[in-house]
Amino acid sequence: MDRAQLPLNALRAFEAAARHLNFTRAAIELCVTQGAVSHQVAQLESRLGTRLFHRLPRGLALTEEGHALVPVLADTFDRVGATLDQYKDGRFREALKIGVVGTFATGWLLPRVDRFNHANPLIDLRISTNNNRVDLAGEALDFAIRFGDGAWHGTHADPLFAAPMAPVCSPAIAARLKFPADLVQERLLRSYRPDEWALWLGAAGVPVPLLRGPVFDSSALMASAASAGLGVALVPPAMFARELASGLLVQPFAATIDVGRYWLTRLISRPENDPMGRFRNWLAQEIAADAIQPS
Repeated sequence: MDRAQLPLNALRAFEAAARHLNFTRAAIELCVTQGAVSHQVAQLESRLGTRLFHRLPRGLALTEEGHALVPVLADTFDRVGATLDQYKDGRFREALKIGVVGTFATGWLLPRVDRFNHANPLIDLRISTNNNRVDLAGEALDFAIRFGDGAWHGTHADPLFAAPMAPVCSPAIAARLKFPADLVQERLLRSYRPDEWALWLGAAGVPVPLLRGPVFDSSALMASAASAGLGVALVPPAMFARELASGLLVQPFAATIDVGRYWLTRLISRPENDPMGRFRNWLAQEIAADAIQPS
């Protein structure tokens, strides 16, 4: 079929009818008559030489050929719509998709993201959060910010900053903690990284107790549980500065352990474009500004 002669109106009518399985509801969506939708679909079927719907007494059912065409059209129309959405006031806005580990998103990035948007009005920043497990290719991400050692296969990783971990808890629990050894009498909330408490307690010279209780896949969720008095969490205090400043959380001991850092990562196969470079440079500037502020 000649792409220059694609029956776009008929394809749009078919896609709408396939979602609704009803010509009348498709016509209402497209602001045309039911007869126009029916005619467009019949025209498309004639052009393709195959039936796309079974006409039933109370609606429609897709044929195998119709089922095969629906996802292709739906994806195409979604992509066209997403591209058109990038235009604002006659100017093209470039999308930048980043996946961010939830703790970093809420504890560091979101309070600053307005500054990036103000400095880069033509970049459409799209943020999704995760629990440190991310598929850059599968999710079509430009960048992912994650926590670890920087070693991810097929990935280029730029270090952002370290995030040493320390115990935090509610004020009521903190009042019972005079020495690190007192922690063994409390419920120690755990992350999916099982060795963190052993490392911190070992560094403090405290025998590691048998750890029981729930396991959290997010430091943010674990800190929320700690603030509710459910136990003591081992998290990066730098990501919970507001909660510590407000007294919602207390850091009873100054000792920390370093088990990794935050990294800005991208696929090695993904060349850095201008929006990506602007975001990377902005991160570096924000981190440098944090470092020179008085403590």
